[in-house]
Amino acid sequence: MLPRRSTLSVVVFLVPPLLLYGVAVLLPILQSLFLSVFRWDGITDMVFVGVDNYVKMFTRDDVFWTAFGNALGYLAICLVFQLGGALIVASLLTALPRAREVVKTMYLLPAIISTVAIAFLFQRIYSLEPVGLLNQVLAWVGLENLQTAWLSNVQTVLAAVSIPEGWRFTGLYMLIIYAALIAVPRELEEAARLDGASWWQVFWRIRFPYIRPVWITTTIMATTFALRGFDIPYLLTNGGPGQASELLTTYMYKTAFVHTDYGYASAISVFIVVECLVAVGIILLVLRRRDDS
Repeated sequence: MLPRRSTLSVVVFLVPPLLLYGVAVLLPILQSLFLSVFRWDGITDMVFVGVDNYVKMFTRDDVFWTAFGNALGYLAICLVFQLGGALIVASLLTALPRAREVVKTMYLLPAIISTVAIAFLFQRIYSLEPVGLLNQVLAWVGLENLQTAWLSNVQTVLAAVSIPEGWRFTGLYMLIIYAALIAVPRELEEAARLDGASWWQVFWRIRFPYIRPVWITTTIMATTFALRGFDIPYLLTNGGPGQASELLTTYMYKTAFVHTDYGYASAISVFIVVECLVAVGIILLVLRRRDDS
């Protein structure tokens, strides 16, 4: 349907990124799928085991299911912070008369700060000895009985490693949602207010439906990133204490590079890919069904 010259231009510009995507993303997935049917320590010959790695993963590995449950909890906390926080801040920014650029920059800064720096920052915040910022604030407001070693307490560690990840990317999603909100036609909002609509009705009936496509994309991004979250939990606790903060990604990493069981680690990585695809499918199904209704 395109002129020949336009078709050639499209091919020239699309082929390099598609090749890069294939080499950087699709090829490792295929390699993991191939390795997942073998038992291999990285040195000796590979032994074909068929689906035994998957059978072990689903039926004989309690740590895997613990890590899976932790990953879902980690996902829930990250989504609350990232999507909820981003939507609130973006909505407030639209009503801010001045200094919007300063506020946007401040919220975006965590997304460009080194992950290691963020991990060290929250280690200090959560510290009990010496007393970190969080425990110090609790003491200031008279809640000394709530002070604890947040990264060593099995009751709090999962939330403690999830919050930095949620805080880190809130600014990025805020910027995306803010760009969608300022594109909402002001005539629609003004007409609704003249008809007596409250701020909540304006938001729910006009703003949110208008930004729904951006909201779906942002939800998919936040969900897949959280399910693949690794660096901050690994740096803060390495999955401990016990397996209280073990995620599928940290468990896969340790299975591969600590226990040198690359076949089983590849099976876990394949599960993570499938998990992300299923999550995207559920998001599209739920949100598009609401659109149709």
